Parts: sequence; C-alpha cells; structure tokens
Amino acid sequence: MEAFARTGEAIRATNSKLEKTRLLGEYFAGLDDQTLPLAAVYFAARPFADRDQRKLNLGYAVIRQAVCEIAGVDEGVLGESYMRHSDVGDVIEEVLAGHTHPQPTSLRDVHETFVRIYEQRTIKKKAEALRELLDRLSPREAKYIGKILTGDLRIGLRAGLVEEGIAKAFGAPLADVSWASMLTGDLGEVASLARRGELRSAQLRLMHPLQFMLASPEEDAEAIMRRVGGEAWVEDKYDGIRGQLHKEGDRVVLYSRDLNEVTAAFPEVVAAAGAVPHDLLLDGELLAFKDGVVRPFFELQHRLGRKVVSAELLTEVPVIFVAFDLLYLDGRNLLTEPLRERRRMLDDLSLPSPFMLAYLIRALDAVELDRIFEGARARNNEGLMVKDPESRYTPGRRGLGWLKLKKALATLDVVVTGVEVGHGKRKNVLSDYTFAVYDEAADRLVNIGKAYSGLTDVEIAQMTDYFKSITLKDYGRFRLVQPEIVLEVAFDAIMESGRHDSGYALRFPRIKQIRRDKTVREIDTLANVARMHRAFTGDRVQLVEPAQA
Repeated sequence: MEAFARTGEAIRATNSKLEKTRLLGEYFAGLDDQTLPLAAVYFAARPFADRDQRKLNLGYAVIRQAVCEIAGVDEGVLGESYMRHSDVGDVIEEVLAGHTHPQPTSLRDVHETFVRIYEQRTIKKKAEALRELLDRLSPREAKYIGKILTGDLRIGLRAGLVEEGIAKAFGAPLADVSWASMLTGDLGEVASLARRGELRSAQLRLMHPLQFMLASPEEDAEAIMRRVGGEAWVEDKYDGIRGQLHKEGDRVVLYSRDLNEVTAAFPEVVAAAGAVPHDLLLDGELLAFKDGVVRPFFELQHRLGRKVVSAELLTEVPVIFVAFDLLYLDGRNLLTEPLRERRRMLDDLSLPSPFMLAYLIRALDAVELDRIFEGARARNNEGLMVKDPESRYTPGRRGLGWLKLKKALATLDVVVTGVEVGHGKRKNVLSDYTFAVYDEAADRLVNIGKAYSGLTDVEIAQMTDYFKSITLKDYGRFRLVQPEIVLEVAFDAIMESGRHDSGYALRFPRIKQIRRDKTVREIDTLANVARMHRAFTGDRVQLVEPAQA
C-alpha cells in the first residue's frame, strides 16, 4: 500500500500526461501477478472491478465516524478540514496525522478488508472493519483508501490513462488494451492479459455491464448532417432510464447507465425477456408507459431503488423497454457490425410486450432533420438521437457515429439565493449557485434549482468576490446571499419535486448568462413555472413500434 500511495503522489505532482503514464507503467511492471490486477482496479478509483457488482455501501458518514474515532476528534474538525481541501482523502490524511499505528499492509490485505466490509450486514460492523484498516496505515496510505472509497483519486488520472499505463508497462498496443477493457469490464484482468500477451483473447461476457455508447451533443442540424453523411437515422430521445438487458439461458439482468443492476425494479420486463429463445444483449430505454403514451420521467422514479415492486405500483407505473440496439446474439459479438445490420437483426427478433422498438425515421438533409426535431418536441420528448447507419458500437466513447440534437426547452430568469464552494479545481471559489423564482401568491422567493455549469473561470472568480460581499450568513461551505444577482438558466424539463420549496425542480439546469440588465423584480414567477410544467407534462404521443411489428 505504501508503494501505491507513493506512486499516486508522484502522479499527482506532475501535469505531464506522458510522465503520469511512465510512472504508472513502471509501477505496474514491478508488481507480482496477484497484486497487479488489484492495483489496476484501485488506480481506477474502484474497490472492485466495474463488472463486479459488489457494493461496499460505505457513505461519508461511516468514513467520518471511523476517522473521528481513530483521531479522537469531533465531526467539526473534519468539517473544518474539508473546507480547506474539498477532498475526503486529503481530509483523512490531515486529521489522522500522528494518530494511526502503521504496519506493512499489502494491496491483498486491502482487498481482504474490502471483501470483509462487503460481507458485513450492519453499518457498525462495516465501520469497525474500515477503522481497523485505516489504523494500520500511514496517513498518506489512508488518504488513498478514502479516495478509492469515494470513487475519485483526484490526481489527474482518468480511466483511459490507466489503460495507457497498462500498455506502457507491458509493451501492448493501446487499442488492444482499450478493447479488452471494454469487453471484460475489468481493468485488473486486462492488466493480467497484457502481461501474458493475451489481450486479443478477451471475449465479450454477458452478465456484466458494458459501458454504454455515448452520443456527442450538437445543436445545429447542418453540422450533424455533415458528420453522419448523406443519410441519418433518427430516433426520439426519450425521457427515461438508459437500460442494458442481458439474457443468458434462463437468467436475465438489467443494468442502468451508471452500470448498477436494476433487475428487481422491472419484473415485467425481466419476465418477458425470459421467454425470448435467444441469448442476447440489448441497449435501450426504460420508460413509464400508460394508456398508450409515454409518461414523464418523474413517474418512472417511483420504480427506482425497489427490491420488490408491489402489484399496486405495477399497475400505477407500468413500463416498457424501448430497444434500439442489439449488441450480442447467441454467441455472436455484434459490436463491430454496422448499425444497419444490428438493427436488421433486432427487427427480426419479434420481442414480446412490454418490449417495443425505437421508432426510426430517415433524414436526408438538415431541413428535414429540423422538422423531425420540432415533431419530437411537440411529442414532449427531449430531442433527437441521430445515428450514422454504418456506425459501429463503441462502448464508453463519444464519437461522431451517434449525435444528440438537443436544444433547451426554455429559459427562466432566476435570482441567486445561495452559493456553495465547488470541488476539484473549483474548491477555492463559490461556483455552485442555488436560485429561486418569485411566488406572487405568498410574496416570497422560492428555490427551484441549483446549477454549477455555464460560467467561465474568470466569471466565477469575479462572482466569488461579489457574493462574499453580499453574504447574509456564512455556514461554511454554503453561504446565504442577498438575492440580487439575476441569471438566465436553461433546462430540459420541469418536474414536480419536494426537494425545493417551490415544489418544482429543473432537469439539467445550466447557466446561460448573468443578466446584469435585470433586477430581482423582473425574474420569472412560480405561476409561470407551473404553466410551463403543465405544458411539458401533457399527454405524450406514442412514437415507438411494437416489437412484434
């Protein structure tokens, strides 16, 4: 563990991508066969490989409790440290200085503790196991345990650089490393295959989540048509949950976009898939669907996190799986086949209800694409997915084979009521803004959302100084400020929500601009928000095809 932490610190100390790769490659090359796969996974900031669905369920409260008990301090000390660092790992290192009892600890010891934490059924037992591990480490080593547990090393090391480090360590082609990583979902296994020179033997496996292919955002129809060529395949962009369905024999598993298993929440989809006489892997979207129309996302949220779905909820929020891609069929890996062929094979499957196929429209020019976009908006869908029919499926990548035509539904003029310290490179500035609209009936401001994207670093630095000058109350990371800075905020949808006192929340809000020309008296009203919400959540027109068609 000491060598792991030392390497991490060296990587953190350089901004050179080449130097980071060299340091990582040298470290990997010097490890034994048992330690190598663990190190590769840990440098990806994971306690277990992506394909391994074990979750430690260790929230910050458990980590905080363990650190406080070892150091003999109260939670306030950690809070003050977090204000200085905005990084859990750095907080652990600072607070534990001089309080642990270091002894040699291998990565295999760390792995055994992670397994022990996973196996414990109570938070108390999990905290005990974590406390014992941290106490036997130096503060610097303990820092990296905290970083792994929170899923972010914050040393300028993306997953792609870990793949480059593996390639550097064993003289393997980076393309082979990336391909094997995508197929297996396990950087540890990839590192072992690279050492043995067996990367090309990696096979796509069912029952572990594959990284989803991503679409590059674009707001201009002409630019999209230039990228995909003379023919574009167009699908509505649905407001649901991206889903990946694996079926092998009698077993069916569903994964969401964050690669977590959600099988239990959608029993009717699982039951229907079980009757399909093929082993397969589908990419698609889970949607709330009732009385022949797609329902808003917030209705689907009632299904999430359920281990058992009641008969009442099955009736209230029925779902469909809208399939738009087929990635594996009866032992055949289809990732390198063109979309045209994958869709043909998908059409031939005759999937039963509640499966449907994404409705496909072909566009030949930008005018036609814009017309289709307006139709999608009229159906209250988010926008369009535009695909090159010759594109291959590239998991985890944003290429130009798939593009996302999305324009903000609308904008609101809001006033900032609170500001918060950011994270990462923005840990020393106030970059997260809570904002409100005006409730005329109650004559008060009511919060409706929070945004942290859209402004430049220069604007954020300038606004940080200004917000400090108009702070009404400083709570540490969060400041309540005088409501006078008006923002124009773009968003994709308005949802009912108990999170804010307005009763609504904006989906994907981002700051379009600071409206220095407007005062707080000119911001949007809650009544206007309610009207926009009603317009957005009206009955939706079906635009999916029955899978049997």
